[in-house]
Amino acid sequence: MTVSASALAAHCAAHCAASASHVAIELVPETGSTNADLLARLQGGAALPGPVLRIAEVQTAGRGRAGRSWLSAPGASLTFSLAWRFQGPLQRLAGLPLAVGVALAETLAGLGVPVQLKWPNDVMKDGAKLAGVLVETQATNDGAIWAVIGCGINLLLPDELEATLDRAVASAPWLAQMDRNVLVATLLSRLAAVLAEFDDTGFAPFRERWNALQGWRGQAVNILDGGAVVQQGLAAGVDESGRLLLDTPAGRMAVLSGDVSLRLA
Repeated sequence: MTVSASALAAHCAAHCAASASHVAIELVPETGSTNADLLARLQGGAALPGPVLRIAEVQTAGRGRAGRSWLSAPGASLTFSLAWRFQGPLQRLAGLPLAVGVALAETLAGLGVPVQLKWPNDVMKDGAKLAGVLVETQATNDGAIWAVIGCGINLLLPDELEATLDRAVASAPWLAQMDRNVLVATLLSRLAAVLAEFDDTGFAPFRERWNALQGWRGQAVNILDGGAVVQQGLAAGVDESGRLLLDTPAGRMAVLSGDVSLRLA
């Protein structure tokens, strides 16, 4: 079942958190990138009237971190972007992808799909990637900071799509059987509540929730930059700002995300 704007709005009105009730909902059958669509409206300096959720059945130029592609097929994945205004300053949003990961993981667990989190922006199921988050920011002329939060969740893996992938990915067929409007509304409700909380508090209150969901805690990991290993250690969770903590022979170190990647050693 595809998403219906009227059905989704009705379900949100009846069941979503109050913070989700003022989100405008846009549906398109196909677009290049929902993140790019929303960013284009903000890059002229004008703010949006309010939060906007943009959902596409197919994204032909979906993106992940570091310019990676996000592949999708009709009905096989759920891809959307949520534009949200924050008080700022910009540096306070450093932990936002991790807080979004917490929102996704807690929601999926509540729907019967237990998952774990991989720093800084992946949701893992059975050791493989189930969902990803891409956060892009834009300042507007009124001094506000907007974040466009892109999410992609694999529901099914068609054979023709799986054959094109260069890494292990997971799917959640149980979610594919749900009413898509209920699924989106459930995700939006939790996301909106988390974003409103994050705007007030920053990442610090989410630290323990993220650490409890960390998939590789205590395991040996490598930090890669441009494919080269730049740091090694044992994953020890994250700190109050969302930096990854590594236990190394030289002591505990904190790693900023930037464009680095995390891999099991």
